[in-house]
Amino acid sequence: MDMQAELIAEANVTVAIVDATLSPVQQRNLERRWGCKVIDRTGLILDIFGERAATREGTLQVELAHLEYQKSRLVRSWTHLERQRGGFGFLGGPGETQIEADRRLIAERIVRLKKELEQVRRTRGLHRDARRRVPFPIVALVGYTNAGKSTLFNALTGAEVAARDQLFATLDPTMRGMRLPSGRRIILSDTVGFISELPHELVAAFRATLEEVAAADVILHVRDAAHPETAAQRTDVIGVLDDMVEEDTLDSTWPERTIEVLNKADLMGGVEQVPLRAGAVAVSAITGDGLDELKAAIDIRIAAGMEIVTYDIPPADGARLAWLYQHGEVVDRRDDESKVHVKVRLLPADRARFERDA
Repeated sequence: MDMQAELIAEANVTVAIVDATLSPVQQRNLERRWGCKVIDRTGLILDIFGERAATREGTLQVELAHLEYQKSRLVRSWTHLERQRGGFGFLGGPGETQIEADRRLIAERIVRLKKELEQVRRTRGLHRDARRRVPFPIVALVGYTNAGKSTLFNALTGAEVAARDQLFATLDPTMRGMRLPSGRRIILSDTVGFISELPHELVAAFRATLEEVAAADVILHVRDAAHPETAAQRTDVIGVLDDMVEEDTLDSTWPERTIEVLNKADLMGGVEQVPLRAGAVAVSAITGDGLDELKAAIDIRIAAGMEIVTYDIPPADGARLAWLYQHGEVVDRRDDESKVHVKVRLLPADRARFERDA
């Protein structure tokens, strides 16, 4: 018996967690050698996700990821799955092994889950389109798990989203409206926390939780400034966002609309003690320090992303004029007998929609 097995036996360990991805054979061999249940990194993350999912979409995503993971576990290393069922009538033959039957059932369930998820995503896409018709920019929070995104979300919006000192406390996108110092209203979106080396089963299954990031006008990259691995966590988050660009689910301009938010400044002696990159903001979501500066930075970033355009609108076309007031910021207006000359600041998407529908 090796040293690890001796330590496990002495401590009466019933479950051992390995911080790595194990093949089914490796998992089986470790369980035999150590005499206890073995869970690898992917299995642990899936279990945590299973406890955190709250909405219908989150539950479907968790089940899909679990099934994708289980499907990869169905190999002949599990001898109890090699029992054979009878042949098919006159065809005779060895019939279908238990492992083949299980694989088939899992595959059928995966197909059904993907259809259900597609319907949920289609519905959420309609909701997103509806939000786009509302004149509010979207600001999405992203960051490493447990960076304090939900606490910051609550501090900014006055909401009561679950904020706990635990991994993946938020799985499902959560949205609330808030008003910036300029008076501009925005929609703030909280998202799932990122981790390093995200298992490939989760990359596909939890794609929808990052769709709000792709649709955002401003991205807040929330970091735990007090964490000893904060630099590595920053690299991991940027890596995930860059992967989304490669997958064509996020445009390559995302860094230009991103504000780095160094949270938990209270653990470092205050916002003045936090070293900052250019354009970054230090805050404490717990004490509220730095939140005014963050709101001002969001205001500036949204304004920087808007375009100033001029339109001549017939006085009788009150609907189009009202649309500009609702969706943009009118900075100048001059009326004469034949035209209303309007200079307005618009988000690029709103400008395109206005000119397309003209």
